[in-house]
Amino acid sequence: MEPLVSIVVPNYNGADTLPLCLRSLQGQTYPNIEIIIVDDGSSDDSLAIAKRFGVTVTSTGSNMGCGVARNTGVARSTGEIVFYVDSDIALASDAVASAVAILRGDSTIGAVCGVQDAEPLVNRTLVAQYRGLQYHYWSASSVGDVSFMFPSLCAIPTKVHTEIGSFNPKLKQTEEVDFGYRLSQRYRLRLSQAVRGRHAHDPRLRILLRKLFHRARLRVPLYADARHFANGFETRQRAWASLAAAASLPAFLLPLILGPAGLLGPVLMLAVSIACDAGMYRFVFRRRGLAFLAFFVATHYVVNLTIVAGVAVGAVQWSASRTFRRLYEEHDLQPAS
Repeated sequence: MEPLVSIVVPNYNGADTLPLCLRSLQGQTYPNIEIIIVDDGSSDDSLAIAKRFGVTVTSTGSNMGCGVARNTGVARSTGEIVFYVDSDIALASDAVASAVAILRGDSTIGAVCGVQDAEPLVNRTLVAQYRGLQYHYWSASSVGDVSFMFPSLCAIPTKVHTEIGSFNPKLKQTEEVDFGYRLSQRYRLRLSQAVRGRHAHDPRLRILLRKLFHRARLRVPLYADARHFANGFETRQRAWASLAAAASLPAFLLPLILGPAGLLGPVLMLAVSIACDAGMYRFVFRRRGLAFLAFFVATHYVVNLTIVAGVAVGAVQWSASRTFRRLYEEHDLQPAS
């Protein structure tokens, strides 16, 4: 008999996309699943929608963050495999079957994560289209063994989850970075395009930039302790792209000092930034053409500046705050080795 898969869906005010998510889960080709919706203190109609679909519904009681919601769902699960899906994602019909096949085919793999499609699920604003293409390319170009977890669509054998422990309840953001880092110390963490889903990306730039700023800031203590970047996705080359973009800002002062020859400075920095992720820009050009590429390049420039600003603020916090430096220390739900 096929192993039971417990699909855990953390949800916070996801009424707009939850029906699309649940229909995709109930339309899976894999036959043996249970669906558990964990509401994280929503103020919209999420609970009523979930109950109409006849799935198991539980709650964190108040808004505690995705980590606590996932922990709550796992506590209610009975399957041999836990499959995490965010409520703003619609899975491809074969996603669960593909994930189970990968896990059963190689016992050294402790988790398998999927790749989001390039097209947004809903709200096809220009910003959402930018984020869909950017996130898809960064993920698709990182397939294989990684140390960066993608919990929006990720399957983990329950016995591995028990060994690694829970998501850190102190972390409302970057809990997946911490969990993925812990898991990758003991098992292979696999990123595969065989597991797919379509995500409802942030439709407005302000929302996206705020999220990216805080994620960059909160990664500083973990990366400072590990002394290296995660494998895949956030590569050293992409870090240089962000730094070169940031360096272009003060370089724009050079023409005031050196005259027209000073333009070489910012132009060079921008060229380095683009060259460090040239594959992504070629991908966008092939998919959407030159006009959208111009918008994409400008938006990604602002994203790079935001990431550097987040890291800079995080570095200041790390140097000044012992509490911030200890953000990723073992929490009380982590089992003993």
